[in-house]
Amino acid sequence: MEMLRSNKFCTSVSCMDGRIQLPIIHWLQEKYNVGHVDTITEPGIDRLFANFAKMEEIKSKVSISVSKHGSKLILVSGHHDCAGNPVSKQEHIRHIKNTMEIVESWKFPAKIVGAWINEDWEVEVV
Repeated sequence: MEMLRSNKFCTSVSCMDGRIQLPIIHWLQEKYNVGHVDTITEPGIDRLFANFAKMEEIKSKVSISVSKHGSKLILVSGHHDCAGNPVSKQEHIRHIKNTMEIVESWKFPAKIVGAWINEDWEVEVV
C-alpha cells in the first residue's frame, strides 16, 4: 500500500535529464514528506547561474512555486553524465554550491538544499 503523501509542495531546480527526475521526486517525498514536487528544469542547470537572463527566468518560476504553492524547500541539483554541463563531479558540486548561494540571496521563505545525483541515480546531499 502506498504511503499517504501530504499536500505540501517543494521545488526542484534540476537538469532536464529524465533519468534524474524520479529519483529526485521519490527522495524529496520520503525525506521531506511532501506530496508534490514543482520541477524547474534546464539542461545543465547548475552551470546556468552565470547567465543573468536565464537566472532571472528561473527565479520567476521558483517564486511561483513558493508564493502560489507554498513551497518551503528548494532543491538545487546536478548529476552524473550530464550532457548540458559535462564537467567533473567536483566541478558540479562547486556549481551546485554557487547556485545555492544565489538562490539563498533571493530571500524566499524556504530551506535551500543541494544534491548530487550519482552514477547509480541515488541522491547525495551536498
